[in-house]
Amino acid sequence: MNVTRATFDEVMVPNYNPAGMVPVRGEGSRVWDQDGAEYIDFAGGIAVNVLGHCHPELVSALQEQGSKLWHLSNVFTNEPALRLAKKLTDATFADKAYFANSGAEANEAALKLARRFALEKFNEDKNQIIAFNKGFHGRTFFTVTVGGQTAYSDGFGPKPGAVDHCDYNDLAAFEKLISDNTCAVMMEPLQGEGGIISPEADFVKGVRALCDKHNALLIFDEVQSGVGRTGHLYAYMGLGVTPDILTTAKSLGGGFPIGAMLTTTEIAEHLKPGTHGSTYGGNPLACAVAERALDIVNTPEVLNGVETKEALFREILGQINEKYQVFSEIRGKGMLLGCALNSDYEGRARDFLVAAANENLMCLVAGTNVIRFAPSLIIPDADIKEGLARFERAVAAVASAQ
Repeated sequence: MNVTRATFDEVMVPNYNPAGMVPVRGEGSRVWDQDGAEYIDFAGGIAVNVLGHCHPELVSALQEQGSKLWHLSNVFTNEPALRLAKKLTDATFADKAYFANSGAEANEAALKLARRFALEKFNEDKNQIIAFNKGFHGRTFFTVTVGGQTAYSDGFGPKPGAVDHCDYNDLAAFEKLISDNTCAVMMEPLQGEGGIISPEADFVKGVRALCDKHNALLIFDEVQSGVGRTGHLYAYMGLGVTPDILTTAKSLGGGFPIGAMLTTTEIAEHLKPGTHGSTYGGNPLACAVAERALDIVNTPEVLNGVETKEALFREILGQINEKYQVFSEIRGKGMLLGCALNSDYEGRARDFLVAAANENLMCLVAGTNVIRFAPSLIIPDADIKEGLARFERAVAAVASAQ
């Protein structure tokens, strides 16, 4: 059957508006479309393809497990899930893991656990959840309500209650909001969709201290920032602050759908048998691929390489900006970077994304004002340089049309 971009409009729900070209093959940091045109991938499937496309070791893990065991109900456990859980808990603050299929599902589990913990350990009035404006935590009704972007949460009727928001990096506003009725605080230790916003050291430490004061659980949503993206296995490790619950997905499976919630034994015991579940969560295929991805990423070679590649990105982006004067700053950390547009180009991030695609470069936006890069952690320096040469041509095209 021949399918094209036009087929999308015929058969798919119109909640997406994908590009005109249809990718059919990927290798490393390069992708080819139906016409054989080659693209450099700085998008990484929105920070998912942590080792690029079709990494030989991930392909091997999938093929090996695919010939052994695909799926079991949660009446049984399986070896890949147990190995992955052991490796995640050994590498982090956590004692226990829960597996799901996505970041939203991992966040849903974290929020339900936090509510359950507060109800059983304290009282039913301790139910407030605090999150941050411009935050993003998924598209289930609970997680999209906790996310701080009304554009995503409005228009679907009454929302789950006892959810409040304040500005990220505004410790004074947060201190006014938190109380002994707060059960949990959910935050990204580097805001992704909201514009690639790094937390100030005093803010993140202050949030932790106030959570301790009011017996509130601190949930770090590391769906986008985790699995090496910042140069640490998880971003919390570079902040000197440890959460009570951590969620991880995206890069965890290197492209295969998987999410996980990590927490301590004391907190985990409140999800007793029957209180939460997932049909596909922890399936052997996903866990086998994620285990191999984690083994590769959690090495000094890969993690230290992220910092070197960030420096190369920043150097060349600085040179581009000297010529064209389009960015107010380059934000972010590691291989999660944002080019924030200055006032002359305000609100035009999508124009740069389209211009980049015309130059055979795949990139992202984070809101209307930030161009986002989230490539493979092991993208070759040659691909960074070639991709940024293409990006410079895109910037020149937008600037000349100004």
